[in-house]
Amino acid sequence: MTLLRPRGLKPGDTVAVLCASSAVQSQQHLETGLRAMEAVGLKPEVFGTARDGGSMYEYLAGTDAERAGDLIRALSDPKYDGVFLACGGYGMQRTLELMDWSRIDAAAPKVVVGYSDVTALLEAIAVKLGWVSLFGPMVACSGFWQGTDEYDFKELMKLLYEPSAVRQLTFPGSRALVSGVAEGLTLGGTATLIAANFGTDTSYPVRDGILFLEDVDELPFRIDRILTQIRRAKAYLEGVRGIILGTFTECGDPEHIDALLAERFGDLGVPVLAGVNIGHNCEMQTYPVGVRARLDADAGTLVFLDQVLGDPWGAGLGE
Repeated sequence: MTLLRPRGLKPGDTVAVLCASSAVQSQQHLETGLRAMEAVGLKPEVFGTARDGGSMYEYLAGTDAERAGDLIRALSDPKYDGVFLACGGYGMQRTLELMDWSRIDAAAPKVVVGYSDVTALLEAIAVKLGWVSLFGPMVACSGFWQGTDEYDFKELMKLLYEPSAVRQLTFPGSRALVSGVAEGLTLGGTATLIAANFGTDTSYPVRDGILFLEDVDELPFRIDRILTQIRRAKAYLEGVRGIILGTFTECGDPEHIDALLAERFGDLGVPVLAGVNIGHNCEMQTYPVGVRARLDADAGTLVFLDQVLGDPWGAGLGE
């Protein structure tokens, strides 16, 4: 399946900044992230959920209806050229339960950026709208709020402003758990959210795809359970072409996690690349969801067979 790619962004574009999961932990960090966006010419408009400190539950940004309302407005209103999530946390599953996808024009894709809990949204966008999206840094989180010189921010902005210049991702220090080359659609995200989506109408199976997985702050037995659930979900994993494994920080002894990843994915008969700098608590590259690409596990590269985003100065729809 080919997904529609949004156009990239250019100075002067108006973008929505909102929360669809947890509340922002630091409004100061949000303000710093907003200033970074303004410094490169974007015009961020902050929605109410990004200012809500946990009025329903302390771990949620506003009510489910407020988060869904902000998200629908950002995705449907042509005023906004892009949608940036302020943070992740927990709550996207609740938000998705109230989404009215019929209010959004699937033929008018716009770039959506976020990671962690936002994985559930990126999958939903692929299923419900058929859009390419970006697993990338968030406005009120590290990688963004430290300013325009931060690696994560620069890598994201390069992709948004100069999409024709980003033809591949290279992963120094990565390692091939299973050698080989594979081609497929880039899919995946935070493993916990991938598994949590099983059985819903927004889970996107990885048949003929390259699956990316990462996670954070899970005990080793929980990571084992999540990866085993992914293995056992035949309707999801069957036909996968290759696997990319990012950060698994704060998940216990790194040697144990490395051994677990090799044991859980090494027998699938597909190339497996581990140790890539995408995910939590690292200098993070942005990973596009829904783009045809070639994974070379031995070279440690992911080459895009199609341009990730359309020309910022053009329509970009499905080009």
